[in-house]
Amino acid sequence: MASNWNAHSWRGFEARHMPVYPDADKLEAVEKTLTSFPPLVFAGEARALKTDLANVAAGKAFLLQGGDCAESFAEFHPNNIRDTFRVLLQMAVILTFASKQPVVKVGRMAGQFAKPRSSPVEKQGEIELPSYLGDNINGIDFTPESRIPDPERMLRAYSQAAATLNLLRAFAGGGYANLRQVHQWTLDHIGKSPWAAKFAEMADKIGEALDFMEACGINPSTVPQLQGTNFYTSHEALLLPYEEALTRQDSLTGKWYDTSAHMLWIGDRTRFEGSAHVEFLRGVDNPIGLKCGPSLAPDVLIKLLDDLNPAREPGRITLISRFGHDKVESGLPPLVRAVAREGHPVVWSCDPMHGNVIKADNGYKTRPFERILSEVKGFFAVHRAEGTHAGGIHIEMTGRDVTECTGGAVAITQEGLADRYHTHCDPRLNAAQSIELAFLLAEAINEERAEVKAEAA
Repeated sequence: MASNWNAHSWRGFEARHMPVYPDADKLEAVEKTLTSFPPLVFAGEARALKTDLANVAAGKAFLLQGGDCAESFAEFHPNNIRDTFRVLLQMAVILTFASKQPVVKVGRMAGQFAKPRSSPVEKQGEIELPSYLGDNINGIDFTPESRIPDPERMLRAYSQAAATLNLLRAFAGGGYANLRQVHQWTLDHIGKSPWAAKFAEMADKIGEALDFMEACGINPSTVPQLQGTNFYTSHEALLLPYEEALTRQDSLTGKWYDTSAHMLWIGDRTRFEGSAHVEFLRGVDNPIGLKCGPSLAPDVLIKLLDDLNPAREPGRITLISRFGHDKVESGLPPLVRAVAREGHPVVWSCDPMHGNVIKADNGYKTRPFERILSEVKGFFAVHRAEGTHAGGIHIEMTGRDVTECTGGAVAITQEGLADRYHTHCDPRLNAAQSIELAFLLAEAINEERAEVKAEAA
């Protein structure tokens, strides 16, 4: 266990972007209740993810991490969970088929409720209220009552996370992810996308390969990897009372795990020196993500890595870069060089969403697809130049047919944003845009592999 650490030692550090609950006794009662609840995930699953991520860090696999910007109570429905899972399966198959590498699948699901906000208050007209911080903290309705932080929302978040995990496990291991079903994963509304035909063509090739394998005696009934998949969950560990209450000591190893998710990450706004969030996560043995943006200096990053992974364990740390399309090729190289120089074994992943938010002329917050793609290309270009592995992608997306990010082959315009703009927080890629990004990613991965082969020849 990390030295001088326990599950509540974070309370002696500065905790930014945390709610102030008006009823301390009610908060304590909820924390006590959560402490008695069963874990949502298990230590062995978190260890399995760490092993998978170690392969990514070694350049032998690719990380696909995606899901909602912020899960909500109002939109909680099995169809929404299923459709997002389906799109992530499609993206993973595209990346695996093209790159011939395993894809580690991690959802921003079953716990991604709390959100840091740039301002503690929101103003509409002459009325100013506390900002909406996520459904596990307060309500999105713009009323004084709704915006009061309510600790009992954590109980509902736990219940929804448990139900979501139950369904995801059923989909991942119960036959839905069987590669024989690959044609059935395409959502109806993706049919209008030009990428649907390309996916169908690839699915045909997969079917032919499976037919050949079955003729050789290899089929899903004899090879578990063909009939199911490993699927992990993750969220930003922002609401620390919730995370602490779900932290358990593993009976097999004696190590501590945050059992709210397989992987937790520290956001761009909470990774400062003396951070309560860094203090909490340094002591749990889950895989940890760390958002890296333009404000992060190389020496500060190395100090964070030394604190979070002093044993330099492969698979422990995923660095998620979020620079913006116009800053990634200048801002990322100093961090990559510093990490390589110090020998920290990390996964480098690209978040092309958070640095590319703009406000459309009609007032909607959006992310242009061409900027998202430009940052991904810049991310791969930096790693090719530095001789390091571009190991993953971290995106906010949904299986729903929303109109929140402009552009892409489906050509969503600024005027069209109002058609189906449903997000509770930030704009997400829809299913068609996510599939398009996967095909373009596959091309970038193949280019990287070709360069590595050419240099080795």
